[in-house]
Amino acid sequence: MDENKNAPKHERKTLWQFIKFLLVSGIAGILQIILVNLLCWALADWKAPLPGFLTGIFSASVVGAGNWGYVFPFFASNLLANIYGYIQNKKTTFKSDAPAWCFAVYLALMVCLILFSTWLQGVIANALRSTGAELWSALAPTIAAAAAGTFQMAVLFPVEKFVLLKEKKE
Repeated sequence: MDENKNAPKHERKTLWQFIKFLLVSGIAGILQIILVNLLCWALADWKAPLPGFLTGIFSASVVGAGNWGYVFPFFASNLLANIYGYIQNKKTTFKSDAPAWCFAVYLALMVCLILFSTWLQGVIANALRSTGAELWSALAPTIAAAAAGTFQMAVLFPVEKFVLLKEKKE
């Protein structure tokens, strides 16, 4: 950190915000992992087919299951965890007074990110389950959620910091 004392104030502030963002993301990630595992377990028998436009994205051959019992747990856990993250980052990380429309934009962005992440999680989980190893099958939702969360964090930090959650004007 001694080297950072010579860095401009805004660079040190961005570094500190990134560290706080990582902490909030970690808490949101734990929340998501708990929720995805509970929902996967609770909804394992929900075999209702997806609507046509989602069937193409979440084909059983790619993600291992193309039904609501698969898609809903990943989508819902991700959305709830990221709403928590947005609220915490707005209050503590960026100390923002962003208007309500920023949250609406965030939700639209999250739907797109979550659809991609849900697909990505399915690919990862299906690959782990296809190894036939019981341990990998049991850990598949957790590993898949962690990988997708890392991708989302890389997208969300700059979007929140520079676009959606600009700091309050003093």
